This record gives sequence, C-alpha cells and structure tokens, in this order.
Amino acid sequence: MNTALWFDDLPVLGKLPSAEAAAKLYEMGDNGAAEILESVEQEELETYGVRSFLGDKPWQHTAHTLGYLAPAPPNSRDLPILSASNIAPDFTLKSDRIKITLNALRVAAYPGSGTHQILFDFYAQNQLPDVTEHLHFNSTYRVREGERAALLNYPVFLGLNIGNDGLVFKCYTVNVKNEEDEAAIKFLDSDAFKTGLKLATTVQPAIKPLSEMAIGLTKAIANRRKNVAVQDIQIGLDFSHNPMGARLAEGVYIAVQVPETLTRVWDWSDWIYDTSTGQIVKDYGRDQLIPYNYIAFGISRYEGT
Repeated sequence: MNTALWFDDLPVLGKLPSAEAAAKLYEMGDNGAAEILESVEQEELETYGVRSFLGDKPWQHTAHTLGYLAPAPPNSRDLPILSASNIAPDFTLKSDRIKITLNALRVAAYPGSGTHQILFDFYAQNQLPDVTEHLHFNSTYRVREGERAALLNYPVFLGLNIGNDGLVFKCYTVNVKNEEDEAAIKFLDSDAFKTGLKLATTVQPAIKPLSEMAIGLTKAIANRRKNVAVQDIQIGLDFSHNPMGARLAEGVYIAVQVPETLTRVWDWSDWIYDTSTGQIVKDYGRDQLIPYNYIAFGISRYEGT
C-alpha cells in the first residue's frame, strides 16, 4: 500500500449523492434529514443546493476556511485571528523540526445526535535529506453535539522534519456510530497513542508499516455501516508570498468547515480568541460561538532530540 494515498475513494458525507447520503443518515438515526433528502430530486439539489432544503447543517459542507492565531505572552486577552494567507512566513523553520498538536475540536453538528465518537487520520510528510516519509497517525475522541472535545495541546507529530518547501498536513474524520467499531478502536485511547508519533532525523523502519496500519484502519472503519466521513482537510503551508496560499509559522491554525460560498466573504477579523474562556467568539458578541465544526492544530518548534 502506498501511504501517500489519501481517501479520494471515500468521499465525506457532504459529497455523496443524495440517495447515498440519505441511506447513511438513516443508518445513523438522523431520519428527519434523510427523509428530506429522499423527497428531493437530485436535479433540484444541484440547482438550489442542499442548504435550501436541509437548512445550514454543518456536516453537509465540504469547504474549509483557515485562520491563524499567533503566539502571545501570558495574561493576554482578546487575541486577534488572521487569515492564514495574510501572515508572514517564519523562514527559520526551514530545515528545522516542529511539533504538531491538536488544540481544539468543536462539533457544532455531526450526523446523528448525542455524543459522537470521532476517528481521526492525521497525515504529514517527514522530509528527510534523502527521502520523504509519508505519515499517517490515528486518534479518537468523544465529543457531545454542540460542544468541544476535552483536549488541549494533544500531541500528534513530534519532531517532524520540515524541508525548504514547507509543510503538507491533512486531516480526515470519521463519525463512528457502529457499536462494534466503537469497541474495536478503543485501543487508540491507550497511553501509547496519546503521546503522538515521535519522529527522528533518519529513516525509521517501523514508520511505514505503522502508517499502513493507520490508513488501513481508517478506510475499514469509514466503509462500515453506520459510519461516515465528515471532514476532509488538506493544507499546504509554505514560505512563499503567494496571495492565495497559506504561510508556515509557529502558532495555531483553525480550519472551519463552511459552505463554499461563505469562504468568499468569511472575515476572520470578526472573530477573536478569548483567553479567559478558551473560546473563539464573535468580536462584537461574546456569547456567539462559531456555528460550524472546526479543528485547531498548533505548530511549534520541537525542542526534543
């Protein structure tokens, strides 16, 4: 298996034809949304859009907008969030090593209801002098609908080697409702997986089979009844000044699952990070949270060996 391959053959729920999406929603107990999709012709959905019939369900979107939160000194308040396309790259990270952490996971709405078991597949490229290692790493989290996961600074990749062209990072989530599969992936809660994937400056023979196992597990779970992929995030962070790209620097990146049309008008200056509550809130309405699913991951310089 080539671990560089992604999950193109396993589209997220928002990309499925209406009949397949309805079948998945029935499996997961979201009968109301399934019945609506069943009653609408595919041509009508393509013409008027799913939102016209279902309303703004966060899980139905396939686009993401990427924000950036810069490092800040202690006791800071009301930190601004910038577009990741509008920051300066940190050239000192070239040929250096970094740590990638999962800093926040908010489930505004996933298919089904109640508490969701979410399987993550994280992908990155470890750029060594003579070879590029393709990494996959699994983890799982339980999150209640409308809330954030109980995690902070959760290690994913430790000591990732960065080349001159920057970082390729991907994240794929699967909503797991199959009870047998929920039990089968409990091993991902063990201490061995909660410490992240530690990398070296040379090729590690164990990395390839571990990555193959990780991607194989994700594909097997995503294909099972009652389970469905929800988010597919693919990000390239570089050192260029391409206005349509995104820059690599230390800080926190926030990927919000939004409608494609909203990516054109989304303004990150409308939002701030309130350090006193640990929440991203509307700048002029502190009781308003982002109404969409989002994932925040941190990038910092690796201090280990």
